[in-house]
Amino acid sequence: MALTLAGLAAERPLGLRVLTGEAGLDRPIGWVHPTELTDPQAFLEGGELLLTTGLALDEETAPAYVRRLVAAGVAGLGFGIGLSHESVPHSLVATAAEVGLPVLEVPRKTPFIAITRAVSRAVAADEYATTVRIGHAQQELTRTAVGKGGPAGVLRKLAKLVDGWVLLFDRTTVTEAAPASARAYGASLREELERLQTGTRVVSLGDDEVVLQTLDTGARRVLTVGTPEPLDTAGRHIVNTAVSVLSLALEQDRAQAAAREALRTGLVELLVGGQAELALRVLTATGARPPESPWSVLVFRGSPAARRKLLGALDGELFAARSGASVVVFGPASVAEPAAEAALRIGGLHGGVAGPVAARDFAAGFEQAELAAQAAEAEDKLLISAAEHTGRGLLSLIDPAVAQAFAGGLLAPLRHHDETGRGDLVESLRCWLEHHGHWDVAAARLGVHRHTLRNRITKAQELLGRDLDSPGVRAELWVALQT
Repeated sequence: MALTLAGLAAERPLGLRVLTGEAGLDRPIGWVHPTELTDPQAFLEGGELLLTTGLALDEETAPAYVRRLVAAGVAGLGFGIGLSHESVPHSLVATAAEVGLPVLEVPRKTPFIAITRAVSRAVAADEYATTVRIGHAQQELTRTAVGKGGPAGVLRKLAKLVDGWVLLFDRTTVTEAAPASARAYGASLREELERLQTGTRVVSLGDDEVVLQTLDTGARRVLTVGTPEPLDTAGRHIVNTAVSVLSLALEQDRAQAAAREALRTGLVELLVGGQAELALRVLTATGARPPESPWSVLVFRGSPAARRKLLGALDGELFAARSGASVVVFGPASVAEPAAEAALRIGGLHGGVAGPVAARDFAAGFEQAELAAQAAEAEDKLLISAAEHTGRGLLSLIDPAVAQAFAGGLLAPLRHHDETGRGDLVESLRCWLEHHGHWDVAAARLGVHRHTLRNRITKAQELLGRDLDSPGVRAELWVALQT
């Protein structure tokens, strides 16, 4: 931490006495500059402690001299007594008090070189501490980036190192935040992000100073660091280090993600090509654990952006891969519900589900799921099962009058219940069957709570007197609901 005027005045061996400007004693001393010039502005950078014996000053010239020092941005004035002046001129002290310039009286026994040495030692110690802090921070950020922490860990570490908050943007969308509450700043920075093409931009957000720095990555990403006080030299170096390690980590992640995606696509191609044994062997060799068969196979269609979001949402949770203009998901029967829920959240996706199928029959399941997905897309539905899609073809083989009579008799209890205004069992049953018995997805499509839907299906089962867990019963009901 830089030496301040107060810290210098507290060094007793120097014998300095504060005459005025107590409010400014917290100013850091950048350097010491002894001079007897009455106008030293041309030789000053600002932040210096100026030392003088007042050789060319008197009561008349001192006020203007003080004002010139303030204009030059000096931190304070050290006035040596016992040579040109027995005491500091009264007009100098009065003017300094008026303009807020700290004045330290330097006794005759204290040479100016002693003050210079004291400041020099403090500056050297501060620079050393800064170097150590930067080195320590670089090590911590690098270890975090190459370890398990990844980019998110780097952001958390950076926020602690600069005692502030950090955001990582992909274009104008916050992808990571440290702490999590910092996400709230994202919307306020959107306009600044749109202005920033490359490089660095410094803005104010409330009481914080915010540094926006673009990363050297294929995608347009921006690191944003907010602190209550402007970053010091060490802080700026630490942020630059974070920019470097984040750029490398994110590019590495992107390359690994592309490799994983290519591998999964290749595995699906092997399965579709009837080489299930080879596909499973490759999957095992990469360290992954193949899903237990038999498998449910899901195919989702939609815009490229929606498919990309679905892959991202399912990454690490389920086996999902690109296949042409579709996303393929397969695994145990339980994969259907989370995959459908993710597709519902993203929107703009339509899927088909087939199975269960053995690994060697994957190609047939994939084809059935793809046909069902095309039907779902045509009807603007989230998910249609292959069984349901195939069942529709059977309706063409049934005489319409027979089908209507069958449907009328089977569904009569439900329609009578609905006509009396006591519920909406027919539409609830249709939606529930349409979504393969997935409670959350069907409830969301109906706009009701899943418990409400469960109550309705339970009531329908009571009125029908049939077991709705039976595949045969479900098939009959679906045929009846289609007529």
